[in-house]
Amino acid sequence: MNKIFTKAIFAFLLLCITGLVAQAQNVTISGSVSDKATKEPIPGVGITVKGTTIATATNMSGKYTLTVKQAAPFTIVISYVGYASIEKEVTGNTSNLDFEIETATVLGQEVVISASRTPERILESPVSVERMGPAVLKELSAPSFYDALTNMKGVEISAQSLTFKSINTRGFNSNGNTRFNQLVDGMDNQAPGLNFSVGNIIGISDLDLDNVELLPGASSALYGAGGISGTMLMTSKSPFDYQGASFSYKSGINHVNDNNTGNQQYNQLDVRLAKAWNNKFAVKATFSFLQAKDWQADNYSNFDRNGRTFKSGDRASDPNYDGINVYGDEINANLLTVARSLQAGFQSQSPAGFAGMTALINTFPNYNFDQYVATITAPGSPFAGLAPAIPYLGVVKGVKNNAIANQDVSRTGYNEVNLVDYDTKSLKTSGSLHYRFTPTIEAIAQINWGTGTSVYTGSDRYSLRNFSIGQYKLELKGQDFFVRGYTTQERSGDSYISSILGSFINEAYRPSQGPPTNPLAGWYAQYALAYSTALLKGGSDEAAHAAARGVADQGRLMPGTPQFDAVKENIMNNTISSGKGAKFDDKTNLYHYEGMYNFSNALNNVVELQVGGSYRIYQLRSGGTIFDDLNDKIDINEYGAFAQIAKKMFGDKFKLAVSGRYDKSSNFDGRFTPRVSGVLTVAPDNNIRVSYQTGYRNPTTQNQYIDLSVAGGRQRLIGGIPSMLNKYNMLTTDIPFTDVSYRAFLGSVAAGTPDPTLLKQYNFDPRGVRPESVQAYEVGYKGLLGSRFLIDAYAYYNTYKNFITAVDVFQQNDDNSFSKFGVPVNATGKVTSYGGALGLDYLIGGYNLSGNVSYNKLGDLPTDYINDFNTPEIRYNLGLGNKEIIKNFGFNVNYRWQDKFYWNSSFASGDVPSFNTIDAQVNLKIPSVKSMVKLGGSNILNKYYFTSYGNPSIGALYYIGFTFNP
Repeated sequence: MNKIFTKAIFAFLLLCITGLVAQAQNVTISGSVSDKATKEPIPGVGITVKGTTIATATNMSGKYTLTVKQAAPFTIVISYVGYASIEKEVTGNTSNLDFEIETATVLGQEVVISASRTPERILESPVSVERMGPAVLKELSAPSFYDALTNMKGVEISAQSLTFKSINTRGFNSNGNTRFNQLVDGMDNQAPGLNFSVGNIIGISDLDLDNVELLPGASSALYGAGGISGTMLMTSKSPFDYQGASFSYKSGINHVNDNNTGNQQYNQLDVRLAKAWNNKFAVKATFSFLQAKDWQADNYSNFDRNGRTFKSGDRASDPNYDGINVYGDEINANLLTVARSLQAGFQSQSPAGFAGMTALINTFPNYNFDQYVATITAPGSPFAGLAPAIPYLGVVKGVKNNAIANQDVSRTGYNEVNLVDYDTKSLKTSGSLHYRFTPTIEAIAQINWGTGTSVYTGSDRYSLRNFSIGQYKLELKGQDFFVRGYTTQERSGDSYISSILGSFINEAYRPSQGPPTNPLAGWYAQYALAYSTALLKGGSDEAAHAAARGVADQGRLMPGTPQFDAVKENIMNNTISSGKGAKFDDKTNLYHYEGMYNFSNALNNVVELQVGGSYRIYQLRSGGTIFDDLNDKIDINEYGAFAQIAKKMFGDKFKLAVSGRYDKSSNFDGRFTPRVSGVLTVAPDNNIRVSYQTGYRNPTTQNQYIDLSVAGGRQRLIGGIPSMLNKYNMLTTDIPFTDVSYRAFLGSVAAGTPDPTLLKQYNFDPRGVRPESVQAYEVGYKGLLGSRFLIDAYAYYNTYKNFITAVDVFQQNDDNSFSKFGVPVNATGKVTSYGGALGLDYLIGGYNLSGNVSYNKLGDLPTDYINDFNTPEIRYNLGLGNKEIIKNFGFNVNYRWQDKFYWNSSFASGDVPSFNTIDAQVNLKIPSVKSMVKLGGSNILNKYYFTSYGNPSIGALYYIGFTFNP
């Protein structure tokens, strides 16, 4: 660590000196931009040096400062959405260079950075990019910008709760999306123990957000491992550009017409404070707090978790019922096996008693239970010695006469609402100090910290209670470079696994298996004895099961009682690794160092050249509650470097860019990911783009080192690297069996003819799980037809190699029972997908009409691949808005529709029906007090829908909000 720190400091000082020396040839201009008609200043106006990547934007007061490292004269371009652009020649240092711009219906003038890691007009981006700028953010109809991301072309969300949402593009959606990168002010926003971002719970508040840029598809060549399905960059407002106090309060209701809860209140407060002195020193602080009642998952469908298929029946009709959002019922046992075990135990403990009972049954083969009891208890009965063994009567006769069903029986579970904390809270705060050594070189110390309560769906439903994530950054950046170091500190707080909680509550009042000293005390023993007795009394199989459950469930802890609450609290407060609880104890950390230098200005923009590198450390510290780190500390080191060169040719009609990145991780070989792109200007403001991109992702920290019991203890998830496979002898002495062959074997057992030859071994690759890669081909067009009509279209084709999926395998134990394991593996063949999207924007008067449609399709699949494309083939959005339909009044309406599709995950699988939603808002701007009142809602027709199977249904959220100084 000391060596790393020394290198980081050296690089920091070197870049400081380089930046300071370069100031000798700077040309600095400053001024303001205002609306020609209203004379009001306009924030967010782009000022770009024509033909270069040098750019800035006006601050909240409409003022700007731009330092250019090239000799005058040169031309600057002033552009803003909805206004006509202005070009102005600059001959030297100039102050008070003010502009008044006129309203005009011009689209496509935004400047983006994410596509090439350098500023460029969005029309000239070499790859697809979506953007939300300040003007759009103010007019959103959704409750937050994060909820509104689905209005972007090709973007979809998996909503696991009110505040926990996962973003995805171009297929392979998942609840915790490890294929999508999310960056906040340059910091990877992932929770390092999960390897994916926890929505925007620990992110930027709407009040502090300057812009969002989203790259659909692969982006590893510039941003490193991950991002196979997309990368999103969120940038907060600079305290130099946006000063003063701002606040926003939003209040509303959700759960309208929800039979589970009735109407519930929703409240959110955002505060932002920023101040700068002499354009040299600035400070910023933000605070955001959200409180609401979460959506409740109430899918009680009967599910076969081995076969990932539905079953008919419910708790009353299926003895082996396993509800999707019911926990504790994952534990099951075979009734006939239990009965045979009881009989064998009776025979072993009392040979004479067993012999006597067998003689009784043989003597009176047609007696029912009451007749047998009467015979045993009759005065002078030769069978009087069997009185203590009467509970075994049904079992012994049932086994002898093959009357006991060869039926799996599950324990009675608890609904999710009784186990999970639905009192959603999200508190996030940030603070930063900024110092400008020169107009273009700035040092930043930044803290982002958040805590909250939410619900996340992985292989289980996890109640995230009072968890927290902190990000701490030091950065030095200039016009042509940056160097930064940051750490992400994840703390699981009071988070726990719902299925483990449900199972342990069951075990607390009556263990599934009784102790050796009293085996009849076990739940399954009680069930088998009561079931066989009911049969012997002449009851039907259905009635016998009902009676047996009633007996076994006697004393069951009931939700809402003090006894239930006390046991629940105790289990929630004990860690998983203790064997007594369901609580995580995760304190995983991430440390990241990176830098980049843009040589374009130094090369007088003859070519554009950027180089950069990064180094990352994961410190896995879960205390054995997630990873295999109970007794050992686990560190993972990753490093990489990239370069990109671009050149305009043929009279600036064509721009070619080539980039490549090399990355290495502790457990895997190094990997090179190239990108080649070309942009052809076929007419002014009309460009065709073509790109070949590669992307890859290392197996996640969990793919490598997880060692976690889920599904109420019914399954263990383990990492797929060789050391983890060897821990459970899966490469050597205890090679497991495939899930297909295990189910075939269970079928033979159910038929009464067990056939072990049906079991087929699953042979893991001795190299273990390896990085996944994608080759992505894209062609697109973006252009203006006139000044009112913008078209953006693309088509893509992806080929994945070593696609990371998972298998369920079954390992035979010494007692001939089986343990289920979930293990990440690479699919053996190639996986392909393809699709496209079309977006249209049309300005007519003050109205903005927009629409987009996307198409995604899965192509080739290997035979051993579980299809988790999890994406609708077609989805589209329509929008209509006007910032000022009448003076100071505006509105915005968005309609969204998506097709039905099949969702497949390790938690649950099933159909997600098609659905449509409407979000809308009307707003009143009050310029005299710099305020806005907004009345709106999401899903305003209150048509409940869900985005991924096993997650809660989402209804309407209606709100009214007041914002000061937005």
